[in-house]
Order: sequence, then C-alpha cells, then structure tokens
Amino acid sequence: MEKSSRIYVAGHRGLVGSAIVRALRGQGYDNLILRSHAELDLTNRPAAHAFFDQYRPEYVFLAAAKVGGILANDTYPADFIRENLEIQTSVIDAAFRCGVKRLLFLGSSCIYPKLAPQPIKEEYLLTGPLEPTNRAYALAKIAGIEMCWSYNRQYGTKYLAVMPTNLYGPGDNFDLQGSHVLPALMRKVVEAKLAGEKKLVVWGTGRPRREFLYSDDLAEACLHLSNLPETVYDALLGANEAPLLNVGTGEDITIRELAELVARVLDFDCQLVFDTSKQDGTPQKLLDVSRIHDLGWRAKVGLEEGIRRVHAFFQSQLQRANS
Repeated sequence: MEKSSRIYVAGHRGLVGSAIVRALRGQGYDNLILRSHAELDLTNRPAAHAFFDQYRPEYVFLAAAKVGGILANDTYPADFIRENLEIQTSVIDAAFRCGVKRLLFLGSSCIYPKLAPQPIKEEYLLTGPLEPTNRAYALAKIAGIEMCWSYNRQYGTKYLAVMPTNLYGPGDNFDLQGSHVLPALMRKVVEAKLAGEKKLVVWGTGRPRREFLYSDDLAEACLHLSNLPETVYDALLGANEAPLLNVGTGEDITIRELAELVARVLDFDCQLVFDTSKQDGTPQKLLDVSRIHDLGWRAKVGLEEGIRRVHAFFQSQLQRANS
C-alpha cells in the first residue's frame, strides 16, 4: 500500500476497526475512507455499492460486524447470522465491482470445530461440529471465508480472511449483557471495588482455556499482511485451500487464571465465585500461529500489560461519563 492509497476501513469505530485506523495513521497513511453506521448502513446493499462507486477504495479492511459474547450470541442468533451475512455480501461484492486491489476479511476463531485438536490449524476448518452457543455467528464468518475464496477463484480477486483469537483492547464493549469475558471481568472488578464487595462472580466452571490478543497487535498484523510482497501474498490465496490465516499469541490460560490475573492487576483482593449455571462454551481455543510467524509477524503486547492498558481506557471512559 502506498501512503496515499485510498483505504476503506469498514467498522472503524469498533474494537478491531479503530485499532486498524490507529495503526494506519501511525504509519503515515493519510487517505483513509471512514463512515459510521449512521452514515452508511452496510446491510443496505445498494447504499454500499453506491458508496464504493463514489469513493473507489483501493484497499479494504472488512472489520464491520455484529459481535458479542456467549449470552448475546445464544440469545440473538438470527440477528447475528442475518446482519453479518448482509454486511459481508455488501462489502465483498462491492469491492469486486470497483476493482479493489486487496481486501482483508476479519473473522473469528469460533469458525473452528468445538472439539478441534489443539493448537488449531487453518486446515481444521469444517472438520467437525461447531460450538452451539455461537454457531450462527460462526457460520456467517465461514460464509465470508467461502465468499472470499469463491471470488478469488472466479474473478481473480485478492481477498484474504484473517482469523484472530479472542480480542480485547481500547474501545472494547464493557456491557455485561453483550461483552466478551475479559472486559466483563474487568467491569465486574471495578464495580465490586466501588461497592466495597469482596467477591468476583465468574460465569461457568473457570476451566475452559482461552487465548487473548491485544487489538493493536491484530491491527499491526493486518497491515503487515496487506503490505506483503505480491508473490508472498498471492501464495496465501492458493486455489486448493481457503485463503485463511490465524492471528494470535500462541499461548492460552484458563478462565480461572484470567480472573485471578484481572483481580491482581486491578488490585482487588477477592474470593472467586463460579456460576456453574452459565455455559462454558468451547473447552479450549488455542490457535496455531506458525504460518503468520513464518511471515515475520509476532504479537508484542503481553496479557498483563494489555489488561493495564484497557483498565486505563475504561477508567477514562468512566471519568468522562461522570464529568
């Protein structure tokens, strides 16, 4: 990508999209095309096509999506599959029609089978049943991968699907009804401290293992991939396998260990209480990241440092809301 290239970041206000915008601006890219949901509803296909026709982006980061934790996915499966399919279809097809040079489609590690061998390699896609609580979302993302692959095969496009592990970072969702596990734990700790409580309620048994990636690390990975030399990038788009690449740290911890770490970093001396009436989800989701390591990228922000950064962000949000 040239510094003056026209770059569209779909979903630039979300956790992933905002991190990509920070990374782009930090590296001197100054011709960014950004639209909020209020300005452009990507589920409206004619509007999306008109937008692409007018602004003709050369590169696209497709980070727009409806996302949420176990409760949200399990409660609103129709919303998750419908909205994500509509967004993906609008953007991927519009990108093809206006000649986008490269597109990165952001997915999720939940695309892999619930009981996939660990660590999870890219080729494990579609080799077993999905986790039921987020199957609708996972199927939408799998459809996005297939759509990228199909357009590459039929039209010669250069669309790459990036599958990050569990993400966290500035701009995360801290709503307890819709958030993922790490921001939910952080909010619970902050609220418990303010209330003078001495316990932290954790959903499930605490035994599932999860891998966590700081959002700015993912953004750096996306820019790294988008700037790969033509021959290296094209090799990721082989006709005989999905154009799919894992992004993660290659390390995981149990939910119990995560809760203990959040409590320690936020200086909260408490008793952990596990609510086993809540579902655990997939037992383990550790990605095999050997392929992206071979391409010269590795995560930089450790989990403890990342939690400190997100806590500072969350505290600044609370202060702003109370001022």
